[in-house]
Amino acid sequence: MTVVSCSVAERFVNPLFEVFDGGDFVLTSYRDVEDDETEMRIYFPDPADAPAAVAALTGAAELVGAQVVCDTRTFPDEDWKLSYRKHFKTEVVSPRLAVVPEWERAIWCAAHPDGSPKAVFLDPGMAFGTGQHATTRACLEYTDQLAEENADRAYLDVGCGSGILAIAAKLRGFREVAGFDIDPDAVAAANENAEKNGVAINFIRGDLCNVSTLPGVAKTGDRQFDVVAANVLGPILTRFAKEIAALVVPGGTLLLSGILAEEVYPEVKAAYEALGFSEKDSKLIGEWRTGLFVRTSAAEV
Repeated sequence: MTVVSCSVAERFVNPLFEVFDGGDFVLTSYRDVEDDETEMRIYFPDPADAPAAVAALTGAAELVGAQVVCDTRTFPDEDWKLSYRKHFKTEVVSPRLAVVPEWERAIWCAAHPDGSPKAVFLDPGMAFGTGQHATTRACLEYTDQLAEENADRAYLDVGCGSGILAIAAKLRGFREVAGFDIDPDAVAAANENAEKNGVAINFIRGDLCNVSTLPGVAKTGDRQFDVVAANVLGPILTRFAKEIAALVVPGGTLLLSGILAEEVYPEVKAAYEALGFSEKDSKLIGEWRTGLFVRTSAAEV
């Protein structure tokens, strides 16, 4: 795994996400509470792509007026897979649900012999999703809430990453759960995590550009779910609004996350309202907003 990174003042973070256009590269950020600056990062598997990643990041920085120096590092896969552990701690979502690192399973089980709350035991490896990020946390809270209201529903995780949302949904009792991701490493991690948790979930490699690759879908709209969770990035949610919307049954629920609150959320909200969805609720955690939407029965996508 290779990472290209640079440090910027906090005021540049949101503008960078807005203007970044790196093609297949995905821009992420990390800020330690003790640091004054935020580290912007691009991760990718092939070191040969480093010059293109540097160009994309420096180009975006120039557009927002930030002067940056990029650093490029390559890690052996095994070192990369273990490096995240220092940032991944047990997260109690509600009295009914928690996310626990796989390497802390024995400690958790000894402290909770009655199996309550339900614990998602997770080793994300190279996939996104540990429950620590604001977007994942909000989706977990909504998933838990929706299960409490009515778990006799089918649930789809769009861009499943580590599988955390789908696994939580299954543990909380959703009748049928599926998930997909464009990244084969994420799909592998999700299936491994499902096995660790003893749940049967069909995680597959799928691409919104080719809807026939999605779970049970041969053409747009012929397989729909009661609850669809899409924790990706705001621009992707907008670009693929029709494809994502078509996966939701009339009257069904849509979770949209990975959205910068002030700059991007209004655009995402408008895109789905135009397709017959209405906002039922939203959560703001830090600078990230997650929306809970309902598709009206009369709406057509």
